[in-house]
Amino acid sequence: MSDSLILYTNPVSRGRIARWMLEEIGAPYRTEVIEFGSAMKSPAFLAINPMGKVPAIRHGETVVTECAAICAYLADAFPEAGLAPPLTERGPYYRWLFFAAGPLEAAMTDRDLGMEPNVDQQGRVGYGSIEAVLDTLEIAVSEHEYIAGPQFTAADVYLGAHIGWGLKYGGLGPCPAFADYWARVSSRPAYRRASELDDQAKDQAHR
Repeated sequence: MSDSLILYTNPVSRGRIARWMLEEIGAPYRTEVIEFGSAMKSPAFLAINPMGKVPAIRHGETVVTECAAICAYLADAFPEAGLAPPLTERGPYYRWLFFAAGPLEAAMTDRDLGMEPNVDQQGRVGYGSIEAVLDTLEIAVSEHEYIAGPQFTAADVYLGAHIGWGLKYGGLGPCPAFADYWARVSSRPAYRRASELDDQAKDQAHR
């Protein structure tokens, strides 16, 4: 059965997000580590993801790329894990999942690359300003235990991974609300298992 669900990843990539989500759903899966460089641009892998990037998953005949899409797909494909709210309650879930995939990731990437828009450019940028993004997010993570309400969902996997990365590498700066939220989501057994698996894979790659 593990052959029906495959994770294509690299332990020092956004594939760590997909691994966390897979550990949350609890279904067996097989991992294929793809090295950076020629392996990611090989015809075999480009047939899976023409972007030549990880992560990607294959579930039977279905291939899904893009971390937010992988999280949303797995939540729907494995409803017994309870990682998506009922359809009638999915407004906040969709909002914050795609807020993280759009404004948050774009703003954090631009800041990291020194490409923040000036005041005149902000109207043409989807996220406006990094300050607006972070102020909005700080309020959101302070309102409930989890981003979409009292229940942990796939949106917390994706958003939590970005907040954890930003706190670790300085993209977010010190913020008690972000630190508290990250402490809640990173205490989950699935996150710890996923981190251990990726750390082991990284160590093996350097031997």
